[in-house]
Amino acid sequence: MQVVDDHVEVTETEASGGVKEQGVRYVLAISLLAVIVVLSAIWIVPALLRS
Repeated sequence: MQVVDDHVEVTETEASGGVKEQGVRYVLAISLLAVIVVLSAIWIVPALLRS
């Protein structure tokens, strides 16, 4: 962070306040897939048992 004249200049990393890594994508993708599988099983299993 630098003070220039009457304002503060920050780098892109300092401004975002977060880490830009690829791990978040994988966590979201795996979580979405897991939710789809679990919800499908909750819906399909009882339907199969009724028949």
